[in-house]
Amino acid sequence: MHKPDPIARLFRDKSRPPLILAPMAGVTDAPFRSLASRFGADWTVSEMVASQAMIRKVERCFKISQAALGDSPLVVQIAGSDPEIMAKAAQMQVELGAEVIDINMGCPVKKIVGTGAGAALLRDERLAGQIMEKVATAVSVPVTVKIRLGWDDQNRNGQNMTRIAALSGMRAITVHGRTRAQMYSGQADWQAIAEIKNISTIPVIGNGDVTTPEQALHCWRMSGVDGLMIGRAAMGRPWIFREIAGYLEHGHPPQSLTWDERATVIVNHFHAMMAHHGPHRGHLLARKHLGWFTRGFPNGAALRDRINHTAHAEEVLELLQRFFDQQTEAA
Repeated sequence: MHKPDPIARLFRDKSRPPLILAPMAGVTDAPFRSLASRFGADWTVSEMVASQAMIRKVERCFKISQAALGDSPLVVQIAGSDPEIMAKAAQMQVELGAEVIDINMGCPVKKIVGTGAGAALLRDERLAGQIMEKVATAVSVPVTVKIRLGWDDQNRNGQNMTRIAALSGMRAITVHGRTRAQMYSGQADWQAIAEIKNISTIPVIGNGDVTTPEQALHCWRMSGVDGLMIGRAAMGRPWIFREIAGYLEHGHPPQSLTWDERATVIVNHFHAMMAHHGPHRGHLLARKHLGWFTRGFPNGAALRDRINHTAHAEEVLELLQRFFDQQTEAA
């Protein structure tokens, strides 16, 4: 049976922009993507998969792009600087079940940029275009790309990159409203994103500093983007998608989760990480998520310190239960 086009499906509802979980290395694994989907993310994107490692069949690449419960479609982001290798990596991911391929041309991290990948491609439009075109023609699924506004304030070429993306067969483009030089400092420039949207012939997804329902509405209205991508604001708060959707649709977010409901989410996510990554690695990786879940709450710092010095999952669960009881009593 012919599957509906995932890009057309994503932008089908015109009453509000689709809400998308950003790809974040070390964060958007299958358990967290599943959690975001449960709380209303219309799309989630995998952690970045290095194309070189993919074609060498490094085991971690297969774990990164493993489908999560709720993935519809499975969107896998790949990174690299060689058009042929990127195309091959994309083909391998499609064979494994990827329904959309996203190309990373925005990662500002030094070890990625140093290989000529990620945001480094903003400085080589010709190579960027070759990669996009090669990947788009190599696979039968839609291909999208994620960029920044440019390398730095003196080299803002987001509009030109958007034109190249459309000509190279990209079905949509995500724009993070900062330059590479900014990393994650300062404010995302949504006016610049609006200017890119105005000249684009493909859907534009805006990204950067969407941290509250009110901010989401403001960014959408002033930029006219087709979709909103949420990244760091979802860490420890995956229900932000439900909050934003409720605000955009009804003018107010849904009722906040009770501490009992929040506790159930956190404990279930801990178990999911253990099951997905294995007891040892799952335990280690879960620590940062537990840190995000408990930040800003009384006794949160003490809890995080205890968890970071605890080797057994049973002890973590006992510590969490005591913490939840404290929050319920204080409420």
